[in-house]
Amino acid sequence: MTTQHTVRRPGRHTSSETVTAQPLRGTATAGPVPLITLLAGVFVVVLDFFIVNVALPSMQHDLHTDDTGIEWVIAGFGLTYGGLLLAGARAGDRWGRRRIFATGVLLFTLASAACGLAPSIGTLTGARIAQGIGGALITPMVLALIGDIYTGPARARAIGAYSTAMGIAAASGQLIGGALIQLDLLGVGWRSIFLVNVPIGVAILALVRRLPGTRADHPPKLDVAEMALSVAALTTLLLPLLEGRRLGWPSWTWACLAASVLCTALLVVRCRVLLRRADDPMLGAVLRGSPAVRNGLIMQVALFLGMASYFLVLAVYLQGGRGLSALGSGAMFTFLAVAYLVGTAQAERLVARFGRRAVAVGAATSLLGHLATAFVVVDLPAAGVLWLAPGLVLTGLGMGVSLTSQIAAIMSSVQPAEAGSLSGTLSAVQQVGNTVGVALIGIVFFGAMDRGPRVALEHGLAYLVAVTALLGLLAMLPAQIRRR
Repeated sequence: MTTQHTVRRPGRHTSSETVTAQPLRGTATAGPVPLITLLAGVFVVVLDFFIVNVALPSMQHDLHTDDTGIEWVIAGFGLTYGGLLLAGARAGDRWGRRRIFATGVLLFTLASAACGLAPSIGTLTGARIAQGIGGALITPMVLALIGDIYTGPARARAIGAYSTAMGIAAASGQLIGGALIQLDLLGVGWRSIFLVNVPIGVAILALVRRLPGTRADHPPKLDVAEMALSVAALTTLLLPLLEGRRLGWPSWTWACLAASVLCTALLVVRCRVLLRRADDPMLGAVLRGSPAVRNGLIMQVALFLGMASYFLVLAVYLQGGRGLSALGSGAMFTFLAVAYLVGTAQAERLVARFGRRAVAVGAATSLLGHLATAFVVVDLPAAGVLWLAPGLVLTGLGMGVSLTSQIAAIMSSVQPAEAGSLSGTLSAVQQVGNTVGVALIGIVFFGAMDRGPRVALEHGLAYLVAVTALLGLLAMLPAQIRRR
C-alpha cells in the first residue's frame, strides 16, 4: 500500500506536488528500505571527503605528481561539491527528488570507477570533479526526501539516523581508508578507496525505486542569474582559501575573496527581487524562514569550521608526530566514532531537557575534549598514544550532540514544501564550513609544521578551542535575545 501526499509550494503559481511514498517505519505502515537507501547515499559522499587523506602519499608516488596535483585531488571535489549544492537542491524541486538522487548516485558511481582506474593525475582530478557534481545532487535530496516521507517523532528519528550516518562516515573515513590500503585485497593499493564505492552505488540504484517520486504541476523557475551568482560566490571563496597559503597569497586570491563578498551580496539582492515577484528563489526558505532557521545556519557554519579541520590535523599528527601507520591512525578515530554515536543517541533527550541550548551542551563537551587533548600534547608529550583517547571521546560526544540537535531544530522549523530548498542550503553551509575550516587551520597548523608536528597540533588546537567556544556562545545568544 502506498500513501499520497499533496504539497503546496509558495511561488507565482501555487503548485501541487504529488508524492507517492512507499511505507516507512515510524508510520502506520512501516518499512526500512527507503531510509537505508538514503543513508547509504549520504554515507558514501561524506566518506569520500575524508577517506582520501590517508591515500595521498601513495597517489603522489604512483602517479608521479607534485604537491599541487595532490591538493587538487581534494580541491576539485570540494569546489564542485560545495559550489553546486544549492543548484542540486533546485534541480530536485524542478525535476523530482528521486530522479535527481538517482542521477547523482549514477554519476558518483561512474566517477568513482574512473578515479579507481585513473592512469594520471589529470584523469584523477577530472574524475574527482565529477564525483563532486554527483555528491551535490545526492546530498540535498537526502534531507529533502526525509522531509517528504516522515513527520513528527518519525522525522526526528530519521534526522538522527542521518546525522549518525554523516558522523560515522566522517569519523571512520581514516580507519576505513587505512584498512583498505593495508589489506589490499584486490592488489590495487590506494585505488580500492574509490572502487569500493562502485558496488555500493549499484546497490543504491537497485533500491532507488523504493523512494517516493515527486512531481510538481508548476515547478519552481530556474533563474540563471541566481544560480550563476551562487556558484560564483562559493567558488571565489573556496579557491583562494584552498590555494592561497601554498602560493603565498598573491593578489588574485584577495581579489577572489572580495569578489566572493560581492557575489554573495548580489545573490541576496537577486533572491529578494525574485521574492517580490512571487517567484521561489533558492534561498527562499532562508529569507522567508524564522530567526531560528537563520540562527541555526550560522551555528552550522561555526560547528563545521571545527569538524573536517579537526580530523585533518589529528590524522597528520598521529602519523607524522606519533609514527602510526594509516591503519593505526584510523583506529584511533574509533574512540571518536563510538562517542559520536552515543552523542547522536542522547541528542533527542538533551533537546527535550535543554531545548536549543543542547547545542551549547555539545559545544562545551567538545571544548573539554580539545582541552584534554591539548593537556596531553603540551604537558605529557612522552605519554602513550592512548592517553589521547579521553579527549577524542569527549570531542566526538560533543560533535554528535551538537550536529543532531542543530539539524533537528532547523528542519523542524520549516514546512515540508521548503525542505528541498533548505536542505540544499544546509548542505552547502556544511561544506563551506568544512572547506573554510580546513583552509584556516591549514594556515595555523602547517604554518607551524617547521617546528614539528607537536607544536603544529598545539596551534591547531588553539584554533579549534576558539571556534568551539564561538559555537557555544552562538547557541546561547537566541535565548538571551528572546528574554529581552
